[in-house]
Amino acid sequence: MLQLLLFVVGVVGIGWLIGATNLPGDWYAALAKPAFVPPNWAFPVAWTLLYIMIAIAGWRTFRREPSGKAMLAWATQLALNFAWSPVMFTMHQIGAALVILIGLFVAIVTYIIIESSRDRLAAALFVPYAAWVAFAGVLNAAIWRLN
Repeated sequence: MLQLLLFVVGVVGIGWLIGATNLPGDWYAALAKPAFVPPNWAFPVAWTLLYIMIAIAGWRTFRREPSGKAMLAWATQLALNFAWSPVMFTMHQIGAALVILIGLFVAIVTYIIIESSRDRLAAALFVPYAAWVAFAGVLNAAIWRLN
């Protein structure tokens, strides 16, 4: 259980730290956005829940096979996930952020495919994440197009 706690605290904690140090700020507020953009409060709520599910899935995979293909896909998606906010909100690179989201979505789907035959729960924990990232990609693309 200590290992699970470390996964959850690590993933959620780093996610919060990156979010807190790469805030949208005035630059993002001034951008034209599509009508379907969620309210600002929805993002930290959604990401906290998703980070918990990401951590649990990663822990389950790590317990079984710490250096296999599934763990590589898990680590890749996490690195891409953590890269997005600095690229979007600190560097103001909307197009590059979209490229990161596309890679992130591919890594998430890869993880789901690998784990679907090994650990259905771990794979299922990534399905809402895939849906959220797909939505984020559509939102990111719309913001890029509008600006």
